[in-house]
Amino acid sequence: MKTAIIQFPGLNRDYDMTTALKKITGYLPYKIWQTETTLPDVDMIVIPGGFSYGDYLRCGAIAARQPVIQAIRKKAEKGVMVLGVCNGFQILLESGLLPGTLMRNISLKFVCRKVKLEVANADTAFSRSYSPGQIIRCPVAHHDGNYFTDKKTLEQLEDNGQVVFRYAKGDNPNGSIHDIAGIINKRGNILGMMPHPENLIEPAHGGIDGRFLFTSALGIAS
Repeated sequence: MKTAIIQFPGLNRDYDMTTALKKITGYLPYKIWQTETTLPDVDMIVIPGGFSYGDYLRCGAIAARQPVIQAIRKKAEKGVMVLGVCNGFQILLESGLLPGTLMRNISLKFVCRKVKLEVANADTAFSRSYSPGQIIRCPVAHHDGNYFTDKKTLEQLEDNGQVVFRYAKGDNPNGSIHDIAGIINKRGNILGMMPHPENLIEPAHGGIDGRFLFTSALGIAS
């Protein structure tokens, strides 16, 4: 399985994501710089976490306007899987590839810990290795993870099953509306989420709950 990781100035989770994808697929992902306008043929494109452009303006706002985003958009329109994690999720929202926005955590403090997630929809390409309602663990590390959108869009997300992951009851670290931790586009090939599944893929991490997201998306036996 071929994968690609998009790189922007200030991202610091690309190494973690590279390691995870190498361990899961057996191959190193392509590294794609922000100024690229064409992408290689791959099965999944990943925008990792970090602090692109130092989180100036709004988190992900500058990165979302770089040339590579249009290349990602074209690939997504052809059905290529796209995953945005943490700052990657913020970039997907800022680019309009997913709806909504991410605001400051309700505590106004940076949160870095493991949280419990509920699999809200196990019938997606990213979550099919999980069971409906399954509770999994996943690390978070963010200051702006408070997901919000207007009432109409929220109803559409819920009605269409586009909420893939929620923070389990009582474990919402940022105040996200409806406890939303990860959403998918209508087509089902673009997922954005605040938690970091790449940091929980092997026993050395203390668990493998995050591994199944990648094996699901890439069609790899888990």
